[in-house]
Amino acid sequence: MLRKSIISLTIVFIAILSLVVHDIEAAESTAQELEWAELIPEGYNPDELLEQYQEKYNIYELPDDDPRVNELQKKLDEVWKSSPVNAALNGKIVRLPGFIVPLETDGQHASQFLLVPYYGACIHVPPPPANQTVHVTMQDTKSAEIRKLFDTVWVTGVINTEKLSTDMADAGYTIHATKVEPYE
Repeated sequence: MLRKSIISLTIVFIAILSLVVHDIEAAESTAQELEWAELIPEGYNPDELLEQYQEKYNIYELPDDDPRVNELQKKLDEVWKSSPVNAALNGKIVRLPGFIVPLETDGQHASQFLLVPYYGACIHVPPPPANQTVHVTMQDTKSAEIRKLFDTVWVTGVINTEKLSTDMADAGYTIHATKVEPYE
């Protein structure tokens, strides 16, 4: 009797697991493929802000040792951190390409990383605005394989408009990833 119960439970477990895997595969196949520009809400134009600062400070003419440079840098940092997100994307299953900036890694795999639109962001150059930075966590206990630093990948998962601050950058989005694969 016990053996039949164990066999029955095993069959039920396999059936449930099969449904879960099927649901994940179905979700991944219907993921909305995004471009980075779609993460910026309609009507928001950071270039207009830069033009305003150009008018006020004459940015391109300021010498590096001018005290207004620090004032301007603080204002621009705040604009970057508070850049608005596209709320229409919240909760959608998406697929987004980008470059990995590892946060939690063993050198070959990352369980958490930032996804950014250009090479070297956050390390070699200033970080992108928050609405161009995505904090990625892997589903369950998975981790993403990293072929090299700043690997280029496709990330598939549920995107949320959730701000997060890290030592590297401020992110305006999170993706709970079901799949990370090489960008080829």
